[in-house]
Amino acid sequence: LPDGAFNVLPLSNEDAGLLVTDDRIKLISFTGSAPVGWDLKRRAGKKKVVLELGGNAGVIVHGDADLAWAAERCVTGGFAYAGQTCISVQRILAERPAFAKFRDLLLAGVRKLSIGDPMDETTDLGPLIRERDAIRAEEWITAAIQDGATLLCGGKRRGPILEPTVLTGTRPDMKVNCQEIFAPVVTLEAYDDYSQALRLINESPYGLQAGVFTRDAARIFQAFEELEVGGVIAGDVPSFRIDHMPYGGVKDSGLGREGLRYAIEDMTEPRLLVMNLR
Repeated sequence: LPDGAFNVLPLSNEDAGLLVTDDRIKLISFTGSAPVGWDLKRRAGKKKVVLELGGNAGVIVHGDADLAWAAERCVTGGFAYAGQTCISVQRILAERPAFAKFRDLLLAGVRKLSIGDPMDETTDLGPLIRERDAIRAEEWITAAIQDGATLLCGGKRRGPILEPTVLTGTRPDMKVNCQEIFAPVVTLEAYDDYSQALRLINESPYGLQAGVFTRDAARIFQAFEELEVGGVIAGDVPSFRIDHMPYGGVKDSGLGREGLRYAIEDMTEPRLLVMNLR
C-alpha cells in the first residue's frame, strides 16, 4: 500500500470522537456495542456509517432435526469464547415433543466442558474479559431465577469465570433474553407451533443472525422469509460465519454488511457516466 493508505491510531475515546466529526473522514465503520454505535451514527452527520453491533442470537430446534447434532452445535455456539461474541447462541427454542430429549443432550454436552485457564489447550471455557462483566451476567441470572426461571446447570461465578449456564422457564422480557448477555449463558424454552417460534425469535431488539435446525426445506424458507435478521443459518448455529459471506444485522444490530466484497461495496460510491456521442 502507498504511504498513508493504512494508519493505526491508538486513541482515547475522547480523541477518537474527533474522527467521527472531522469532515476529512468520509465513512465510519464501527464494531462494538449498540449504545456506542448508534451514538457514533448520531454524531457522524452526513457521513456514511457501517455498524456491526450486538445481538442475542436465537436458535430453533424443530422435532425433525438431528437433535444430537443440534445440541452439540448449540454447546459450541453458546459457550465458545465464554459466550463473548455478538453471534453467540443465547436463546434456544425446541419443539415441545423433542424438548426433553434435546434438553438432556444439551446439558450432557455443557457438563463435559472443561473450565479454567485459556492458555491450557484442554480448557473449553475460560474467563470473561472483565470481572465486572461476569458480575453483571451473574446478576442477570439471579434476577431471572428470582422472577421464576429455573437454573438447569451452572450459574456460579469465581472471579471473572462464570460457569456455563442454562436457564429455562424464562420470559421474553427478562434481561437474559431481551438484552445481549455476552457471557456463557443460554436460555432454553419449548414451543408448540413453528410460527410461534419465529415470532419469539423476532421478539428482540436485535437482528444479527439466527439458526434453524430442521430437515424441512419449506420451514427453512419460511424462516428466511419471516425472521428479522441479517442471516439465517440452516442446519447450524448463528455463530457460523465465513469472511466472504455478507455479515451484518438489522434493528439494533447495525447497518450495512461486512465480508470482503460487501465491505468494499459499502466503502464505494457508485458514479454514473452517460455519454451521448454524435
